[in-house]
Amino acid sequence: MTDGMIDDVRRLHVMTAGVRGARLVERVLPAELPVVWGVMSDLEGGFGDFQPDMRAVRIVRADGDRVEALARSRYGLRARFHGVLRPGWCWLQSRFLVIGMAAVAEGDGGTRVALTGGVRVPGRAALVPFGARGELERAMERLGELVSP
Repeated sequence: MTDGMIDDVRRLHVMTAGVRGARLVERVLPAELPVVWGVMSDLEGGFGDFQPDMRAVRIVRADGDRVEALARSRYGLRARFHGVLRPGWCWLQSRFLVIGMAAVAEGDGGTRVALTGGVRVPGRAALVPFGARGELERAMERLGELVSP
């Protein structure tokens, strides 16, 4: 923390705590922040390599840090996401899905990463918790493999 501000990983903890049923996975990866965030924030490229359910994401509109993207899952489901993508922070939501990612530099050249996400209950601040932790753990494992030196 600097100047009384919380970092983006802590901010993701706060956001996740406000969504009933949400899970969060956090880990320190042994790679520099620019390398890790380069994969995580590449929604049309590297993102699909570590997210188990994503087949393709296409950004259809970007205005500053605001993005709109179309996504297709490996199971053929489609979603239109709206949200924020900026260095170290991503929060995207569609009618039925939420994706949250954060990364901050950690001492000794590592990066602290947090992931959350899942299936949303429309009209309520809730996620369906079934299987969410396993999916997040798989995503974190894949991300670690992609950025390992």
